[in-house]
Amino acid sequence: MEGRYLGKLTWVEAEMLLPTWPLLLPIGAGCKEHGHHLPLENDFLLAEALTRRVLERVQALALPTLNYGYYPAFLEYPGSVSLPAQVMSDTVVAICESLHRQGGRRFYALNTGVSTVRPLNEARCRLMEMGIVFDFCELGQAIGAVEQRLREQPGGTHADEMETSMMLELCPEIVQMHKARPDYHGDIRGGLTRSPDGPGVYSPTGAWGDPSLATLAKGKELVQSWVDYVVGALQ
Repeated sequence: MEGRYLGKLTWVEAEMLLPTWPLLLPIGAGCKEHGHHLPLENDFLLAEALTRRVLERVQALALPTLNYGYYPAFLEYPGSVSLPAQVMSDTVVAICESLHRQGGRRFYALNTGVSTVRPLNEARCRLMEMGIVFDFCELGQAIGAVEQRLREQPGGTHADEMETSMMLELCPEIVQMHKARPDYHGDIRGGLTRSPDGPGVYSPTGAWGDPSLATLAKGKELVQSWVDYVVGALQ
């Protein structure tokens, strides 16, 4: 029942599988700040690791991870990159449209972001008008119930207790827990800011929440919930 990576196939093999297997598009930023304790490529590594686990359980064709997207909330922190929402939407549509012409029928994005939901919704509407089946996961749908049960931090959603816990399960070698510090100053709308007087959510570290509360046990439950959700969607 294992899936495969589209990029590792020949075009002849791809021609046989495109019409029958769903296509999985992982999306994870390759350059987006994640506090002092996680690297800029955190979301890329998260998407890659989740994809590996999904492919162990379901026959799907995984595309290369899309590692640029719409992440405007993090641009005050060096190394962070964001595309305009329209550019991200256009990119997703172009990828699906290309493969649809070659026989691809069903497309699903393993989305690891929050701000990416808007361009992905737009892409879904445009693809639907073309007669192309496309859907994607939102974090709340995939892990919301488990997160609510496990949460100890007062608030936050970025490089926080939950995300750090998942990385302890998936990529423990990248997590510098000795640098994890609570960084939550209330639930305010807007992007993150390094300035206490700036607009948006004040976060001197770039995390929003309390990553020091992360544990491997929490990570295992969260990852299992996310993988189960994506596998169910692909099936």
